[in-house]
Amino acid sequence: MKSLSIVTGVLLCMVTACFAQGKAKRNYAGLVNTLIGTKGKGAGINERYLESGYTFPGAMYPFGMVQFTPTFFDEGKGFVVNQLSGAGCDHMGNFPTLPLEGKLNTSPDAMAQLGVKYQTLNACAGYYSVKLNNGIKAELTVTPRTGLAKYTAPDQSKNITVIIGSGINATQLQESHAQIIGNRVEGYADGGSFCSPKIKTNYRVYFVAEFNVTPEITGNWKNKKIEAGAQAVDGSNSGLYFTFNTSKQKVIQYKFAISYVSVANAKENLQTENKGWNFNQIIEQTQQAWNNYLGKIEVTGASSDRIIQFYTHFYHALAHPSLFSDVNGQYVGADEQKHQVNIPTYTAYSNWDTYRTQIQLLSLLAPKESGDMVTSLINFAKQSGGGWPRWVMANKETGIMQGDPTSILVANAYAFGARNFDKNAALDIMRKGAEMPGTRSQQELTRPQLEQYINKGYADASMSLEYNSADFAIAQFARQALKDNTLYGKYLKRAQYWKNLYNPLTGWLQSRNTDGSWKKYDEDWREASFKNYFWMVPFNLKKLIDTIGGKGKAEARLDSFFKRLNATYNQQWFAAGNEPDFQVPWVYNWTNAPYKTQVLVKRIIREQYTNRANGLPGNDDLGAMGAWYVFANIGLYPMMPGVGGFSINSPSFSLIKIHLPGNKKLIISGGNEQKAYIKQLLVNGKPAKSTWISLNEIMNGGELHYVLTDKAPQSNTFTVAPPFYD
Repeated sequence: MKSLSIVTGVLLCMVTACFAQGKAKRNYAGLVNTLIGTKGKGAGINERYLESGYTFPGAMYPFGMVQFTPTFFDEGKGFVVNQLSGAGCDHMGNFPTLPLEGKLNTSPDAMAQLGVKYQTLNACAGYYSVKLNNGIKAELTVTPRTGLAKYTAPDQSKNITVIIGSGINATQLQESHAQIIGNRVEGYADGGSFCSPKIKTNYRVYFVAEFNVTPEITGNWKNKKIEAGAQAVDGSNSGLYFTFNTSKQKVIQYKFAISYVSVANAKENLQTENKGWNFNQIIEQTQQAWNNYLGKIEVTGASSDRIIQFYTHFYHALAHPSLFSDVNGQYVGADEQKHQVNIPTYTAYSNWDTYRTQIQLLSLLAPKESGDMVTSLINFAKQSGGGWPRWVMANKETGIMQGDPTSILVANAYAFGARNFDKNAALDIMRKGAEMPGTRSQQELTRPQLEQYINKGYADASMSLEYNSADFAIAQFARQALKDNTLYGKYLKRAQYWKNLYNPLTGWLQSRNTDGSWKKYDEDWREASFKNYFWMVPFNLKKLIDTIGGKGKAEARLDSFFKRLNATYNQQWFAAGNEPDFQVPWVYNWTNAPYKTQVLVKRIIREQYTNRANGLPGNDDLGAMGAWYVFANIGLYPMMPGVGGFSINSPSFSLIKIHLPGNKKLIISGGNEQKAYIKQLLVNGKPAKSTWISLNEIMNGGELHYVLTDKAPQSNTFTVAPPFYD
């Protein structure tokens, strides 16, 4: 991020700058540092995916349609209207806007050479303010579908010019149109691409914007040409500009709304959510929404630095999925048709990432929203060919990543409390994708290599292991949601196909050729090595451990694996920033050394996460990493696909209050930021004998009380083995 000048040290948003606390007892919005994850650690642009969070510092609403922010990919272009939190490749960034000092005499062209730098003044939940190097102060806030900016000119200023890049985004768009109508702008643009120019996301985003002051000069630009007085412009590298007299009027306000349906819907979104110009009122409403969500977990009894990180990661976990339907209930479906619904429709699904952590957290704390998110996926599948999508942007299945992650996500949502969706329809879609080769979502196969997987019991190694977890999740969902024990048995058997990948000559899981012969040990592992993916049998760790010679050998293999915590995708150690590794620290709970999980998780938190702009070990991936951090610090990790329960570690806070649906409360006490080892755990007053806690034990509230020590135990404190399914 060459042109972004921000504070890279510890930053605490000042409560006074974050405005009203509303009805919340504590201003959680002010405990969020939105700069965390916005920079890398210096490995270079080609390795940003390994060492940067790809987050953004600007304003957003919980699960909101709008993200009003500098884009990660080219912040010098200004403040964009849409951006995914933590997606590790170029995308979105539509309709960038920027205030410039003086009149506009040179075309902004692609807005890439404007030389604008930012000094961050405040960056917390729902509010972002910077001082630009041209002297203008910019303040941003949002509603769910709109954004509001306040630009304050320097004292000596006579004019400022606000530019809007209608034909510009973070990639390369082809189609755009914008026109000026009085103080209003309206138009549309396509979505450009995602991750690669080959992956087109040619949705349309519609846009309306207004100013509270009448400009003296308006015009357009396209490429190198600028034209004063022009009222419309089309195509790439184009936009509109508005010059204001700031001799007396120093504050210019700018607001916009978007829609993925029509300009008319964007107008309705703006009129409904952001009718006036009361900047502080919008901030207060948005921060109250953040306080309502963030206040579902109250933590005390740790350093302010740890508390800031906790609420920032929780904040990231509440960014997506994003609203996709307008205030009138309309949205464009995966079939390119306009649909009308009476519940919110969502988009932005990074399911390969989020099935592991985020959906469990959302379903536990916000089951209504989570159920609506599942319903959105069900509708997408029905509209797109009958199969689950893997990675959705707007109404497009991008096909990114592998496996059948949405089956796992839906099963996890149900297991952790989301019930307001069509369970029969969900199971039908799961089965179609798992049983019918050729099933697609739009142009993407739901399960590539499915015919081979069914007939031979394996596919390419990492893909095959993903299918095993998906089959296990389907088994659990069939039994839990629909009481179908026959399907449970069928899919549980398929889940054990991981055994077909075990090569007794090497002691590792390996990929096979179609004739059954072994491939080289390092082939067919996507975004990880064979040592990372080895442990991805979370539903049957006992059998996996027995297969390699027992708990002692598993412990030694884990010890070697954790000698490093920051491996790249192809290195053979733990990678804290990579999803296939998320669950591995808890595997020690299936050996005779669960204390190693306890000390290891503390070490990962301490060494790989900081309260700095470069404070993440990898991509946040739409809240997947944020949710990991939340679970790791409360001492409960959702280990198994489709199973409501947790593998434990020692919590970081002396007191944690989790507000569950129905006014129920789970109290977790006795945690410590420094002490790692569990001497004793009381579950509702009774000593725990296992490192596994079923959700049924705590879903109605209760108390977990930890007694921690800084000395490793001489023997295993827990005498009952955690569960496994064979």
